[in-house]
Amino acid sequence: MRNFLLKTIATVFGVGYLPAAPGTWATVVGVVIVYYLAYNLVILTIVLLVLLMLGVIASGAIEKQLGQKDPGIVVIDEVVGVMIALWGLPPIWSVLICGFFLFRAFDMFKIYPINKLEAQPGGWGIMLDDCMAGVYTNIILRIALRCAGF
Repeated sequence: MRNFLLKTIATVFGVGYLPAAPGTWATVVGVVIVYYLAYNLVILTIVLLVLLMLGVIASGAIEKQLGQKDPGIVVIDEVVGVMIALWGLPPIWSVLICGFFLFRAFDMFKIYPINKLEAQPGGWGIMLDDCMAGVYTNIILRIALRCAGF
């Protein structure tokens, strides 16, 4: 039962098993969560922190069980990362879509210090690089919104 629960969390209810682009689909799940919770920042923050902690535990356990660094089926990190990317921003489609693509770019290209965070051991290494990609995305979106007069 414990293993099933860990896999369910780490794979975001099986999204990590999708045959094509599971990380991208998990990012969509994160965007949807933000869309529905964005107007209650306290609830969004609580959900984000709970998912972060569960993600560290579950992804670390699955990594250890499978014996491979950052297994492809683990996608909870994308959900948490994009939630950070969109945290506190207006949940309008232009922001959500830009946030989606910026986050995916930072997650793929792993510019400094994202690449260093990924090297951390266990669940923290899996989660922290996506968290930092989310922070970068959030900062850029805030600057863009400020420049656009929001």
